[in-house]
Order: sequence, then C-alpha cells, then structure tokens
Amino acid sequence: MTTLIKGGTIVNEGSTFDGSIVIEDKDILTITPGSKLPDASFDETIDATGCFVLPGLIDDHVHFREPGLTAKADIDTESKAAAAGGVTTYFDMPNTVPQTTTIEALDDKFSRAAAKSHVNYSFFFGATNDNWPLFSQIDTRRIPGIKLFMGSSTGNMLVDRREALEHIFATAPIPVMAHCEDTTIINRNLEMVCQRCGDDPDVVHHPEIRSEEACYQSTKLAVELAAKYHARLHVAHVTTARELELFDKPAGQQLPLITAEATVSHLYFCDRDYPLYGTRIKCNPAIKTERDREALQAALSDGRISVVATDHAPHLLSQKEGGCVKAASGMPMVQFSLLTMLEMVDHGVLSMERLVALMAHQPARLFNVGRRGFLRPGYRADLVIVRPGRAWTVTRSCILSKCGWSPMEGHTYLWKVERTLCNGHTVFHNGHVDDTYIGEPVSFER
Repeated sequence: MTTLIKGGTIVNEGSTFDGSIVIEDKDILTITPGSKLPDASFDETIDATGCFVLPGLIDDHVHFREPGLTAKADIDTESKAAAAGGVTTYFDMPNTVPQTTTIEALDDKFSRAAAKSHVNYSFFFGATNDNWPLFSQIDTRRIPGIKLFMGSSTGNMLVDRREALEHIFATAPIPVMAHCEDTTIINRNLEMVCQRCGDDPDVVHHPEIRSEEACYQSTKLAVELAAKYHARLHVAHVTTARELELFDKPAGQQLPLITAEATVSHLYFCDRDYPLYGTRIKCNPAIKTERDREALQAALSDGRISVVATDHAPHLLSQKEGGCVKAASGMPMVQFSLLTMLEMVDHGVLSMERLVALMAHQPARLFNVGRRGFLRPGYRADLVIVRPGRAWTVTRSCILSKCGWSPMEGHTYLWKVERTLCNGHTVFHNGHVDDTYIGEPVSFER
C-alpha cells in the first residue's frame, strides 16, 4: 500500500519546510521538499494543508501498570492514549507486579504488548540489590536499558547498597536510567515536616520533603559512579537547577556519556500550582520552584536536557486523596505531552525544531533505536500530524487513560493532534483510535 502525505510543513532534523512524504507499506519511501507532488498514483492521500508533520514521539519513560496494577491502567488503554497524543513508541518501567527484574517477567511483558499495544513498545529491565548477574543474559537488542531506582523506594525497588551500585554501573551493557533521590534525606525531611504539620502534611510541603538536596546528592553519586566505570547514564526526571550543573552541554550532535531527562510535568508546573491542582500534580521527584522550572526550560535549548518524556504514571483519583504521605505520586500525561510542549513553543520557551529533537530524535540517538525517531527514507513511517489554531478544551470524556482523569482537565489548547501514523498505519484520526492495530517491538542497534 502506498500513501501520500501532501501540503504539510515538515519538521525534521533541524529543518522546517513545506513538502510531501510517500509511504510504502510500513516505511517512508521519499521525502520531497516543495509544492511539486510525486508523479504517481497512491492508494491513500492525506491532505496535511495547514498542519505540521513531525516524527512520531518516542516517550522513554512511562508506567503502563501491567501486569498487576491494571485497575488504574493497562497496555491497551495507555497505548491508546499514547496514539492520541502523537506518541508512536514508548519504553515502559519495571515497577509492576511482578517487577520486571527477571528474564521471565520481561518476556511476559513483551507477550502482553504483542497482543494489545496499539503503538510500538519496549521495556526496561529493573535493577535490584542482587540481580546484576542477570545483565549478561539480556538480549540488548530488545530493550532500551536498565532502570535503577537509586535511593528511591518507588515500587519497593530501592537499590541502596553501595556494593550493588558499583556492580550495576560496572556491568550494565546498555544505558542505566536512574531515578535519583536520597532516601535518608527524604526520611529526615519527612520526620521534621510531620512534627510541624501532622502525620499527613498538605501537598504544598512535598518539595520540602523530596527536596533539592535529596535529588542533588543522589544524582551527584550516580554521575560519579558512571564516570568511574565509563557507564552510559541517563538521569530520569531532573527537577532542580542545581542538578543541571552536573551535566555537560553536547558537542554538536554527539550526546554526552551522561545525559538528563526532563518531564513535561516539571517543565510546565511549579510549586505555586499546588494550591490549585493539589495532589493531582504530586509526583516523585516533587514539582519544585518557579526558579527550577525556568532553569529546566532554559536547559532544553542549551543541551543540558537531552530528552523530554512524561513519566506517565496513572492512579485512580481515590488513590490521590490525602497529603504528602497518603496520596499516591504520579500523574497521567502521555496523551497531552506533545500539545503541552507545543504550547511552550508558542510561548517562546523552545523552538519547534528543538521540540522534535528532544521528543523524537534524541531518544532514538540515546538508546540506539533502529529506524525510528526521524523522517528518513527507509525508516519506519512513524509520524504525527498536528494542526495549530484550533482551540479546544480537555474534558473528562476525551481522556483515554484508564484512570479517567488528567491534570490538564479544563485546559484549553490551541493545537490539536489530527492524525498519528504508526508503521505507516493510521492508528489515530478524528478523535478515534484504531484498536484493531497492534504496534511493533522496538529494535536497538548495539
């Protein structure tokens, strides 16, 4: 089957130009700048006039909750939300039930996705205090990296023994993606805040408990260990201006050995938003100060932030009740990440070309994704078509995540995802997901 996408403005690899794209079956066949159309007949023609055509997003950090936590999310529902948000590839985290810390659990996740994921997929392998000998058994062409909860007790996967950390950084054959917060500092802060404010302090105290110091000290240790062992380190959800001092700016297109991810949530919200949104924006690490948010936004363009992801983490609203202790941490964002970043483009935070680099090109480069992340002949036809100037408001009825809510509920966007193509197939269009379509496992070039 051949498909022509015509009339759109293509954004790819630092350039923005009017042109057309021809897709043959699953792959991009040609990209032609200018208004002249290819002299051929096509099975399908997509008119993208007035729209921007971007590579499909690669979200390197999601929690789709399957297996074991499927009351609040699962691969079927969250991959639909991803498709609606222009995300054509996701990498899922290991803190499920059971945890993805054995080869058998990893294989089980791939089997589940092969039956129900509506976009492309892969899964991180989770590190524990004692499972590093399994690293040599992993097929590194199947997965993006090793996920390390370093000093953070998310999902009871805390790796807190120095000997274990040394082994992990010394033996990991692929990138280590680390959640960096120091539990000792967090527990000390929590005790002090509870003494002042009671057993379940208001969420406004969350960044005081999961503080700048807790993030910085853990991130500093991770960077030191990675440098010691020449390991490939990717620090998840950096939240503070101080942490940014630990990361180098890249030389040209070459990514540093140690890189940082920012999430849409930490780029969009700050601590002044807690009174309005409450625990809906409670996440770990905590949303920090307006100064931290501004520093993160600035780092999008100077290269210290290499990737923008979501840390998409659905919970039922009933689980978000309470304060710093009782309310669950995490929020669903995969459906609205691209739109939120496009809003930042409108506000001058970053350029459209940089957005595409951070959300498509750079994840592909960082994890050595095969034939995805760019609009290139011979690459898989993963694309998203977005239209500016179409005001619409997020309502509960349009939210596709199984948990049924979003912190963006009630927000009016001036951009809209018109169509998402995954492997050349229209998986989302006119507000509907083709739930008969199944994506592909991602391959990694090692």
